[in-house]
Amino acid sequence: MRAIILAAGRGSRLQQAQGQQLPKCLLPFAGVTLLQRHLTLLKHAGVDQVVLALGFCRDLIVSELDRIDWRPRPEVVVNDRYELGSVLTVHAAADALTRGGDILLMDADVLYDGRTLAPLVAGGSPVNRLLIDRGFEAGDEPVKVCVRDGVAIEMRKQIPPGLGYDCVGESVGFFRLNQTVARRLADLAAAYVGSGRAAAPHEEALRDLLLERQHVFDIADVTGAPWIEIDFPDDVTRATQHVLPRLQPLPPS
Repeated sequence: MRAIILAAGRGSRLQQAQGQQLPKCLLPFAGVTLLQRHLTLLKHAGVDQVVLALGFCRDLIVSELDRIDWRPRPEVVVNDRYELGSVLTVHAAADALTRGGDILLMDADVLYDGRTLAPLVAGGSPVNRLLIDRGFEAGDEPVKVCVRDGVAIEMRKQIPPGLGYDCVGESVGFFRLNQTVARRLADLAAAYVGSGRAAAPHEEALRDLLLERQHVFDIADVTGAPWIEIDFPDDVTRATQHVLPRLQPLPPS
């Protein structure tokens, strides 16, 4: 199993001071960066193959790898056009997507613990799986996954009017893909880039996978597990005050 961590974006909505901007994966919580937390939790879950898809201030992220002296060293791929959409970052990781085996595709800007990761990696291969949290706050920002008869039928921030579903949850931003579906995602990302849609978010290509109805995705419900995606300054405050105290201690790295 191979993890691809998407960490190319600028994170402009965080409104960091000019000259003090960090990639979001380098934000520290209790003295540990999100990147180090990712690597520690993945290693504890038995995932040693990690690919970092970088762009904005990638040298700072490489320096963080040097600082923590992480082994085995993650592979680095680069999206030089990181100002565009994240589908371009997925496209930059095409080789890692198509190399075979199950893939974990993960947003870098999430604070979480093993209770969120465990359902993603559980069970044998090959598996397609996505995580949902039914306890999300309503609004336009969360990417919502609508489930009917145990199958994900929609994944977007805006749910189409009149859509019938049994339950809805927020996507955590973590996906497990078997090698066939990972290769299909690489093809979809290439099609987006080749057709002038490189500014699209990668969730649109993942949504296309769901709507093709050719691939079975397990739904893992992580409602109640502490996690938060870091997009806005308020998210940093919430992460520090409300999520961090609920996290299990990091396992030894």
